Amino acid sequence: MTEDTLDSRAHPLDDAAVEALAERLAGSRYVLVGEATHGTHEFYELRADLTRRLIADHGFHAVALEADWPDAARLDGYVRHRSDDADPRAALGDFTRFPTWMWRNTVVAGFAAWLREHNAGRDVPTGIYGIDLYSLFTSIDEVLRYLDAVDPEAAERARLRYGCFDHVGVDGQRYGHATAVAGQEPCEADVVEQLVELRREADVYVGSDGQLREDAFFDAEQNARLVADAERYYRAMFRGRDDSWNLRDTHMADTVDALAEHQARRAGDPRIVVWAHNSHLGDARATEMGHRRGQINVGQLLRERHPGQVTAVGFTTHRGQVAASQWNGPMLRQRVRDALPGSHEAVLHEVASDRFWLDMRDPHVADTFGEPQLERAIGVVYRPETERISHYFSAHLPSQFDVMVHIDETTPLQPWTRPVPGSRGRSPTPTRGRCDVGRGVERARAPARQTSAGAGAGAAARRRRAKRQRGQAPGRQAPGAGAAAVTPAGRRARPPAAAWSSTSGRGCRRPAPARTGRPWCRASSRPGHLRG
Repeated sequence: MTEDTLDSRAHPLDDAAVEALAERLAGSRYVLVGEATHGTHEFYELRADLTRRLIADHGFHAVALEADWPDAARLDGYVRHRSDDADPRAALGDFTRFPTWMWRNTVVAGFAAWLREHNAGRDVPTGIYGIDLYSLFTSIDEVLRYLDAVDPEAAERARLRYGCFDHVGVDGQRYGHATAVAGQEPCEADVVEQLVELRREADVYVGSDGQLREDAFFDAEQNARLVADAERYYRAMFRGRDDSWNLRDTHMADTVDALAEHQARRAGDPRIVVWAHNSHLGDARATEMGHRRGQINVGQLLRERHPGQVTAVGFTTHRGQVAASQWNGPMLRQRVRDALPGSHEAVLHEVASDRFWLDMRDPHVADTFGEPQLERAIGVVYRPETERISHYFSAHLPSQFDVMVHIDETTPLQPWTRPVPGSRGRSPTPTRGRCDVGRGVERARAPARQTSAGAGAGAAARRRRAKRQRGQAPGRQAPGAGAAAVTPAGRRARPPAAAWSSTSGRGCRRPAPARTGRPWCRASSRPGHLRG
């Protein structure tokens, strides 16, 4: 019954279905488009396709990325014809921190080229903005650069305040350790004082000289706010991952709201597409991280602040390859294991179509996912040898997302420097570390045609058999399905979620008692970079 219900409700990803999905999203002010990994070509590709349609046909004027504000500012200048960069690859040149492939890849470059062309001659061009907070020291430089140009005396005061960080160089984690562990005085009062002063002078700095000066002040204000939030974030890292996660996602949600206010002054009706990982955009209240550990995220906060104005789209895959890495290492093409039995991905694998979307607001679809089940999340690091602990968590899918996109077999992002499959080919300059961490342009390829409900049941069953023949029977791990560079031969997947319950921060280790109510199994104490 589950297979038949989902077969009849699935929208195969041909051009008409993608257009229908864009129409479904267009009624919202905030469209949150996720990804199950930070390195899957098809996720980026479809997300960019949907975003192009929302911009060109439905009046969206901002794209907010899970990227740092100053790094995205150079790209924004390119797409809005405000920079000297000759092409999108040059415009993406400020994305130098690990993992560079999240943004410096063929799909993002193609989307930027399209957006620049779309913006030509428009009174209200669509911009690209970063909402993350890892650029503590780059943002300090940007605030000083702005003040040097508009108020040199204020720039000198800012240098004195930001000089509080001089003893740690340009390492945010070193600052966090020095203040939280080594007992050095934090810089909180200085960075807050600087933000307050900057805002107090807004009318003087902006004056009446038009949009360019307003945009420049807005850019400086967001950098100053980022410095204040990043200072708190790096101190919180040494108190616990939940505190730092909540500070980070609150900053990202606050940045989306600030961007909406800025867009309202420019375009009248702020309409924003957000690109980030599923773990940031699916409502945290529907996951074990929110239920058991008190984590919040962007999706939850925006739903709470803007009821009825937010639509969240999640992505899943059953198997394939992904661009990932070991921490701060070169990019690898790693094989993604078949989804674990009992997971949402395993259920979606049983649908006849290989590529489709589901409306989770459809009561028939929602009933199919009535109980929380395992869901996979791969961040910038993929550890197939500990996948159950490192990358799975429990979630109630209809409460987490409004729309789910499933692409059964996926391929890795293509960085500008392409690694040989299974080798340690480097993408450009991984430099300063960061604690978490990617997106697309061509139209989705059309899958096999989907039959109608009822009369097409036999054909749907035949397509399911064909999928199994191409791969493995549902739930069985294909030989050698881990990363070629790291997976031990013969490693077996962990048992399904129902067989385990939490015992400690190290993960689910012992048989579970009989379930009562919703089973919120605590998967692990994994750091955020493993799941987004």
